[in-house]
Amino acid sequence: MKGLILSGGKGSRLYPLTYTNAKQLVPVANKPVLFRVIEAIRDAGIQDIGIVVGVDDNARQVREAVGNGSRWGVKTTFIAQEVPAGLAHAVKISQEFLGDDRFVMFLGDNVIEGGISPLIREFASSAWNSQIVLTPVAEPQHFGVAELDETQRIVRLVEKPRNPRSNLALVGIYMFDHHVFEAVNGIQPSWRGELEITDAIQWLVDNAYQVHPYVHRGWWIDTGKPIDMLEANSRVLDEIEHVMLGYVDRDSQIGGKVTVERGAEIINSVIRGPAIIGENTRIINSYIGPFTSIYHHCVIEDSEIEHSIVLEHSRIVGIASRIEDSLVGRYVEVARSPIKPKALKLTLGDHSRIGIL
Repeated sequence: MKGLILSGGKGSRLYPLTYTNAKQLVPVANKPVLFRVIEAIRDAGIQDIGIVVGVDDNARQVREAVGNGSRWGVKTTFIAQEVPAGLAHAVKISQEFLGDDRFVMFLGDNVIEGGISPLIREFASSAWNSQIVLTPVAEPQHFGVAELDETQRIVRLVEKPRNPRSNLALVGIYMFDHHVFEAVNGIQPSWRGELEITDAIQWLVDNAYQVHPYVHRGWWIDTGKPIDMLEANSRVLDEIEHVMLGYVDRDSQIGGKVTVERGAEIINSVIRGPAIIGENTRIINSYIGPFTSIYHHCVIEDSEIEHSIVLEHSRIVGIASRIEDSLVGRYVEVARSPIKPKALKLTLGDHSRIGIL
C-alpha cells in the first residue's frame, strides 16, 4: 500500500497564526500535525508516501520541513495541486504516483486517537474497494455525512447537508483501491466548483463497489480552528510520558506528566502537567499549568500560562495575570504595560509585538 497526505489549503480559520506558517506545520504537543500524520502512516507499515501541496509559500514550507522523508524512514513524493479543486481532484492528480496500489488518504491537519495501523491491516486483507472512517459528531451539518441502513451498509453520503439524516461524519481518513479513479473521473464538480470525495465514494456505492464503513469511537480532531488546535494539544498531552532531558533547579516544582526537552531550563518555577517544554526554552519564576505546550527557544519569565500553545522564539515576560486558552505564534513578544487585566486570551500571528495595558 501507499500513503497519500493532503497538505494544501490556506488555513484561513487559524488566521493570524497561519498568515506566515503552513497550518499543517503548527505543532500539537511540540510536534507539527503533519509529522504526526507521517508517523501514523509509517507505523502502519507504509513507506511510500505522496504529499499533495499547493503552489504557494505554504507548499515551500512543507517541502522544506518534510524533505525526502528519510528522518522517518519513508520516501516522500510531492504532488502539486495548482488550484484547490477538492479532495477527489487531489486523488485524480495523484494517479501517476499511486498506480494500481491500494492506498490510504489522510488529511494533513487531522489527529486521531490510536493511529491507523488496525484499519490498514483490515483493509489490506479484505476484498473491499474502499473503507471510510466515520465518527459521531454533535454538529454533522459541518461535515461530510454518511447514512447507513439497518445492516450498517452505506446508503448515502452528503457533503455538509443542511438537514443531516445521520450524525456520522467522515473523518479525514480514507482507503481506496484503483477503482477510485473511475469514480473521480465519473463525477462532476459540486456547487462549490470542487470534485467532492463524498461524491466519489457515492459513485462507488451506486456502482456496486464494496465500501466498508468503520465507526471510530475514540477522539478525532480536525485542527482547523484555534479551539480545535487547543483541544488536540490537550488530548495528545494527556498521553505523553514523564521525561526530564533538560535542567530543573532545586527551587522548582514539577507535578504530573511533564516533558522537559534537551537544553531547556526550569528556574524557580512550577510546572503542572500534562505539559511539554521545548528545546532550549527557559522558564524563569513562572507557572506553567496543565495542557500547555511551549515550543523551542522560548522565554517565559515572571508569568503564568496554562491550556495554551506557544510557538518557537517567543518571549512572555512580566505578565502578572494568567494567560489561558491562547495560541501564540513564532517570534512573539508579550510584555507588561502599566495597567494589568485580570485575564488574557490571545491568538497571535508570527512576529507579533503587543503591549498589555
